[in-house]
Amino acid sequence: MLVTLILQDMNMITVEKSDPFSSESHRLIEMLSEELAAITGDNGKSNFTIEGMYDDKALWVLAKNIHGKAIGCGAIRPLTQNTAELKRIFSDRSMPGIGRALLSFLERSAKDMGYSEIRLETRHINHRAINFYEKNGYIRIENYGPYIGRTEAVCFSKALHLY
Repeated sequence: MLVTLILQDMNMITVEKSDPFSSESHRLIEMLSEELAAITGDNGKSNFTIEGMYDDKALWVLAKNIHGKAIGCGAIRPLTQNTAELKRIFSDRSMPGIGRALLSFLERSAKDMGYSEIRLETRHINHRAINFYEKNGYIRIENYGPYIGRTEAVCFSKALHLY
């Protein structure tokens, strides 16, 4: 599966399944970890492992620009049989629309994989992420799993309509 998004000024973003162990993936994961540590004081690595991407119902993707340079990443992994969890979504913000392209691709892929819901966690202090998810139809829910009782965490959900 491949998604190409054409944006203004002839900018193009391609999103595709990728190797989570590639050097491009590693570079983006480290950029995300540094950014999260600066915003929240936590690099976010404690609730995600690359090895988890080898599950049949998990998916790791990269967004690339017209020159083939990786400019964003993201993943879904199983939370329950019908619920995927969105993890490690990141855009280097080198052009507009990277996050939206990643999110669209991951949502469509989750539906294709049989999921009916996507959940995610971010931190209350990460206003950019909160605004992004709310703008894209995610609603706040009670904290789930490892985030129960963690006051710094905020969780979201989005129903994936299986038409």
